[in-house]
Amino acid sequence: MKQFLNYREHLDNLRHLLRWTLLVLPVAALSGSASALFLWSLDHVTGLRWENPWLLFLLPIGGLVIGMVYHHFGKNSDAGHNLIIDEIHAPGGGVPARMAPLVLVGTLLTHLCGGSAGREGTAVQMGGSLAGLFGRLAKVSAENRGVLLMAGVAAGFGSVFGTPLAGAIFAMEVLVVGHMRYDALLPVLVASLVGDFTCSLWGIQHTPYRITFAGAESGHALLNTALLSKVVIAAILFGLVSQGFVEFTHLIKKIFARFLSYAPLRPAIGGVMVIALVDLVGTRDYLGIGVTSPDSGAVTILSAFNVDGATPWSWWWKLLFTAITLGSGFKGGEVTPLFFIGATLGNILAILLGAPVDLFAALGFIAIFAGATNTPLACTVMGIELFGATHAVFFAIACFIAYLFSGHSGIYTAQRAGVPKKSPANFNSLSR
Repeated sequence: MKQFLNYREHLDNLRHLLRWTLLVLPVAALSGSASALFLWSLDHVTGLRWENPWLLFLLPIGGLVIGMVYHHFGKNSDAGHNLIIDEIHAPGGGVPARMAPLVLVGTLLTHLCGGSAGREGTAVQMGGSLAGLFGRLAKVSAENRGVLLMAGVAAGFGSVFGTPLAGAIFAMEVLVVGHMRYDALLPVLVASLVGDFTCSLWGIQHTPYRITFAGAESGHALLNTALLSKVVIAAILFGLVSQGFVEFTHLIKKIFARFLSYAPLRPAIGGVMVIALVDLVGTRDYLGIGVTSPDSGAVTILSAFNVDGATPWSWWWKLLFTAITLGSGFKGGEVTPLFFIGATLGNILAILLGAPVDLFAALGFIAIFAGATNTPLACTVMGIELFGATHAVFFAIACFIAYLFSGHSGIYTAQRAGVPKKSPANFNSLSR
């Protein structure tokens, strides 16, 4: 009772909440507005590429321009996510303000010419850059600067996908494998909610997704043992493919760095390779963002939710296109391509296993992302925000198993190792 009536502690908690809310509001509003500008611009440049197929042949030139700009003006901005994560762990030189405009223009140019990239990287980097700038202008202390950067990450992630709860959890979960930064819980939640709300105020509408399969509504998901076993099998494969994506992308980066010492040439050569891949595959389905297409017969993220919406190797081709695009130095993000890889792999696995296509496309959508970023909780919540809570149990099973089978690396090399993915259980001692 005495602890309950500790008014001083409760007032201190209230001041803490109000202080952080006032501090992150400008960051969240700026990040949400930046995401709105980016998403609006991305729709327009994607439309231009669809209307002008010849733009693909400018991809090597676009890559050279991006490489030159970053080489001469980028300073340490080229580190992207990893710089932000490092600054959160140990504040040092700060996140440069130039990162926001550079990654915005670089990503738009990548998509205009047909590079296979996403959008999460751009939004998160803009959010982190704007948070860093605001922190310097407001003279935020070094101990609070990391939390402010986390708020920028949450606002960028939450607003670009329309998933504010997942954005908040992602900002806390992505820093250290197996650890959560709960000291930043209130700032990142406020920032992600306000960032998403601000983006919506600008009239931005996110792609709606829908699962028509309603099997879980007839009883507890765990009672459907046949479907559950298929989910487990698929989740293992999702984890293995996510690890393959991570390792392959890192390998391509190392190869380019080893054989091309002059960094601006790397995306130029990468652009040539993407054009050659288009000629080899005979389709442009794996270029750009991949969410929708003006061609009704194209493979997209949305088409993967339907039977015959993907080919058996769609996931592999998107993985290859994306690894070359991002590994060579183009700008964007890995997450939306991971959605594509996961949804199309889920599509074919559903057909092979005799499972609901739309459910398995959704499971792959979030599970491969979970494995590649080591953020299973954020991805589970993202599944609920995007697809509804009906299949939440399957979402959690798929994300956590994919996380377990995805190895110990991730797409963010600055992410630190915390708790091992499996504990070294001593079964002899347990049996005593």
